[in-house]
Parts: sequence; C-alpha cells; structure tokens
Amino acid sequence: MAKDLLLEIGLEEVPARFVRGAMNQLKEKAVKWFDDSRIPYETVEIFATPRRLALYVQGVAEKQEDVNEQVKGPSRKIALDDQGNWSKAALGFARSQGVEPEQFFFQELGGVEYVYANKSSVGTETASVLSEGLTNLITSMSFPKNMRWGNYELKFVRPIKWIVALFGTDIIPLQITNVQSGNVSRGHRFLGEETVVASPSDYKERLREQHVIVDVEEREQIIVSQIQELAKEKSWEIAIKEDLLEEVLFLVEYPNVLYGTFDPAFLNIPQEVLITSMREHQRYFPVLNAEGQLQPFFVTVRNGDRTSIENVAKGNEKVLRARLSDAKFFYEEDQKLAINDALAKLENIVYHEELGTVADKVRRIRATADLLASKLGVDADTAAAASRAADICKFDLVTQMVYEFPELQGIMGEDYARKAGEGEAVAQAINEHYQPRFAGDRAPASVVGAIVSLADKIDTIAGCFSIGIIPTGSQDPYALRRQASGIVQIILAQGLDLKLTDLFDAALEVHAARGMKRSSEEIRNDLNDFFALRVKNVLSEQANRYDVVDAVMATGFNDLRITVERAALINELASGNERSEFKLTIDAFNRVCNLASKAESRSVNSALFEEAAEGALYEQWQKAHPAVAKAIAEGDIASALANLSSLKQAINAYFDSVMVMAKDDAVRSNRLASLALIADDITAIADFSKLVW
Repeated sequence: MAKDLLLEIGLEEVPARFVRGAMNQLKEKAVKWFDDSRIPYETVEIFATPRRLALYVQGVAEKQEDVNEQVKGPSRKIALDDQGNWSKAALGFARSQGVEPEQFFFQELGGVEYVYANKSSVGTETASVLSEGLTNLITSMSFPKNMRWGNYELKFVRPIKWIVALFGTDIIPLQITNVQSGNVSRGHRFLGEETVVASPSDYKERLREQHVIVDVEEREQIIVSQIQELAKEKSWEIAIKEDLLEEVLFLVEYPNVLYGTFDPAFLNIPQEVLITSMREHQRYFPVLNAEGQLQPFFVTVRNGDRTSIENVAKGNEKVLRARLSDAKFFYEEDQKLAINDALAKLENIVYHEELGTVADKVRRIRATADLLASKLGVDADTAAAASRAADICKFDLVTQMVYEFPELQGIMGEDYARKAGEGEAVAQAINEHYQPRFAGDRAPASVVGAIVSLADKIDTIAGCFSIGIIPTGSQDPYALRRQASGIVQIILAQGLDLKLTDLFDAALEVHAARGMKRSSEEIRNDLNDFFALRVKNVLSEQANRYDVVDAVMATGFNDLRITVERAALINELASGNERSEFKLTIDAFNRVCNLASKAESRSVNSALFEEAAEGALYEQWQKAHPAVAKAIAEGDIASALANLSSLKQAINAYFDSVMVMAKDDAVRSNRLASLALIADDITAIADFSKLVW
C-alpha cells in the first residue's frame, strides 16, 4: 500500500524574488530525505504562492525498504592484534555498523584480506519517521535573507503562520515555533477563508475554492493567456518581459489581468523612461503598437477576482500618474544641467580609492580610446567622435533620472547629449559604450560606440588587475568576467582588426602614467590567462568540439577573428564527410611536429641531404611556405591549410626512407631543422596533436 503526502508551510508574504529558489530547495531536500530514508515514492510536486510553500508526494510507501548489504571494515592486519583478538579498530567498526564481532568474516580484495559483515536492517513504518524528518527538512532550509520573530531561535524567510502535514488522511504531528501541524489551510487573504484539506489529493481544489491557484505553471498560464487575449482584443503588442512576469507570478495567488490608461502628454518623455518607471516601480506591462512605439496604456495583474475591477484600474492610473509626473520632473530638471557642469561633479565621485574618481576613469577612457582609434586606423571624423564620446560618456551618472533609475545610464546620456547639440555619432556612442550590458545583449552597432566601450571595459579590467583585484572562484564583485566577454563579443561583432595584446598595451600604457603596484608584464600575463577562458567559452558556444577548441587555443588566440575562423574550419574538417582523409593529413603533420620539438635551430643546409626524399620535401615546403605565410597573414586559414596539406605525400615519403635521428650530429640537426620549419607553419594554425579521433 502507498499513500500520498502533503506538507504546506503557511507564511507571511514572501518577497517574490525568493519564492522560486525556495521551491527548488524544498523539492531537492525532500527528494534527498526520501532517498536517504529508503522510502519509495512515485512523484514529487512543488506548489508555491506568496503565502505558502507546498510539497505533494504521490505514492509514498508505508514502510521503509529493508537493508541487507555487505560492509567492508579494516584489513585483517589491522583488525586482529598479536594474540588474534579483535582490535579496537575492529570493535569500533562493529559498533558503527550495529553488528556483533561474531558476525565478521574475511574476504580478499585486491590481494588483501579485509573484515566484512552482513548488515541487515528491517525498515520501520514510514509514519514513525515523518514527524522528525519533515521538521528537520523545514528547519534546515536557508534563504538569501532570514527573519527571526518572537523569542524563537529559528531563522526563516518569513514567520510561519500555519502548517498542513498529511500522510494519507492522517495528520503528521509536528510543531515549529509554537505552530502545530493540522489539516487546515488558509485561502486568499481577502477573498478566501480557512479550509479543511481532508487528503493530499484534495489540496489544489480546496485552495482553488478559496481563490488560491497553488500550481505555479497554471498561474503563469492564466496570466499569459489573459494578457494575450487582451492584446488580441485591443490589437496591442504587450511586452512580456520574463523577469517581470516571474516577479508578478509570485506576487499574486489569484491573478486577473486588467488595463489602464495614462495621459498621452507623458509620451513626450523618452519611452525607455516611461517603460522603466512602469516596470520597476509599478510592475506594469507596457503596451506598444506594431512599430514598437509606446502607447498610453498599461497592463497589470490584480491579486483577486474581477469585482469592481474598473475601480482597481482607476486606482492604478492614479498611482502611475504620480510616478510619471516624477519622471517628467526629473527629465525636465536634468536638461537644465550643462554637460560640463555634470562632468565637474564627477570629480567628487569616488570610483575606487586606489583608482581615483569617476572623472579620473573618464580621462583614462578617453586616452585609451584615442590609442585604440589610432591602432584601428579610423578616419579623422570617427577618431574625433570617439574622443568626444569618451570625454562625456559618464556625465549622465549625476542626473536625477539615472539616480532614480540606474538601469537608464547611457540611455539618458544619449538623449540629453542629443538635446545639448552633440553629434549623432557621439550621442549614440554614449549609450552604446555600456553594451553588451548582459549575456545575450547586442554589441555596439557603431565603430565609435565600439571603441569607447572597449576603452571603458579594458580600463576597468586592467585597473582592477593592477591593484590585485582578480576574480577567483565564483567571486567577481566588479563583473570583470562580463566585461571581458563583452570585449570579445565587440571585437568579433564589429570584425575589428585589433589584437588582444594591442588592447592590453593601450590600457597598461594609460594606467602606467598614474603608477601601478604591479609590473605591466605581470598584469599582461594575468590578462592573457583571464581572456583565454573567455575566448574558450566563445569557441565552445559556437558548437566546436572540445578537442578542436583545445587544438586552436594551444597555438594562441591573440587575433580573435582568425581564432574563430581556425576553429570553425578545423571543426568542419574533423567532423564532416572528409574526416578520414583529414585524419591522414593530421597524422602526417603530427609526425613532423613530434620530431621538430627536438630541433635546436631552423638553419638548413641542403648540401647535407643524403636522401632524395629530404630534398623533395624541403623543396616542396619552400614553394608552399610563401603562400602559407601570406594566407595566414590575411586570415585565409582555408588556403593556408590547403597549401600545407599538399605536403602530405612528401611527408609520408620522407618518413618511409629517412632516419631522422641519424648518428651524425650535423645530419641529424639538419633534418630536425628542416622539420621544424614545416612544423612552424603547421602550428601557426593549430596543435593538431590535441585532436581526438
């Protein structure tokens, strides 16, 4: 026989951002406890609302499984003393396993005899262990922020108000912070009342009767479907942002979608401001037209039924009007602030105590941007725009709008700069220099924006590395990994002819002017190692085989564009229809590279060739080498590899007739030198020995 189990933890309203994690934690802990307790079950479901976490386990066995297993103890040498009596180690093993020494027997394992015992345990009734087990399960939960209440020692996400604990129709007796378990749950705070849950299978329906949708997926489906129906009815585009939907999902127990309006006059404010205000302050979904332009409507979700929903809409409109009026005031006041006055205020904002003020950082960004523009060889107008954009890229940090909504940094800067008469390229770059802001975000679309973004990001990374702030483990308080990934993304997206070492050198040159605690060479080595992981991640995300990634990375990644091309080409050849033929070519390459590693020079004397195959291979390489070098310099990896592959037959013929490690020192060195020259061309593409066939 099997029974269903229900555990509901009733709480004061839990912050929405904590609920999903609490759900997952409760399920993980429950599954582990059932498994460790040898209690079979069928399925585990988790339900949650702002006021409850619930665990529903179907098909729980009424009895633990019996145990009958062999357990290994100490070796015979340790288990017996000189007189042949059981040692303290053996007796300790017996106690730990709950067996008597008389049950011991010896068994050989790996040529050594060990003590073994047959450990048997009869499973107890499940009901007898549930009380203690579920109590420990609840009290062992942890949260990003905890509370204590009354005089209780327990720390929990919010005070526990009621507990439902059922095994079949029987109440599981447990008590936490003076709350006694029972079979009475509580419905919606305003629409519902207490309800008796007679058995676990009744739980969802009893709560539904009390205006609580406990199933998270069902609640989400209700919200999304109602929004979609409203959008269809009104011919609107309602922007459903996933993180906002997730938050709303855990703010309501009984969702009903409604809409309201706001004064179209507010549309004179940039729509990013209005959308941010609606989403961040009010948890509203903005309404757009087919062209993506904001409309004077909003959509929200009520935690309740549709009674007097028109009044609810009016109340939301009143609150939003006040929010948008604040935004309008901030926006208008900000435009009275001259850019130069804003920049002066940056002198008083500390960026980092060892790296100076935000104004100091801006000056470094401009100096770095100027060096990068020169390195990239951009035209004078682009260089001037990049220099000006870098000069004023942070001015909006002191505006009231960005103070109120930090996520609008750059967005407001672009708008204010345009209104202040700055050029379009400069205004656009102020916004773009923050991109990509997060994983999956787009890179700057303009070259000016890309230059300033690269300068900003490498200044942050190099500055932190210069004072010893280097991410370790999961710790990365300055988001340096994200900044580095952004740099890689920008260079690849823009196709910039910029090597990582050029980027490092520019930043280190600028930082050296202020004085650094660490040497440039030491920082450069750390930067190289740090970016290696970011590049490796990019190559892996592009669906390249792990061994291909290793082969390409082993020969350097300084030129990101060529690194990506090398990986793509080798991955295609190693995985495609020509795989067998490519393997034969790689086998020849690897024979060359293995012996070339012993070479001490690259000086070849053709007069020392003793075999015809030596001269033939060297002559073919001399013809192929200029084309290979030219192709690699131009980034045409396919041509470079094709020219090298033409040597395969000559390489095989060489090894069939030539003993490379000749007794004569001069002949041996000459043969190794000729192979080393060929190997240099091969390894300029990849370390093919790392490919796995």
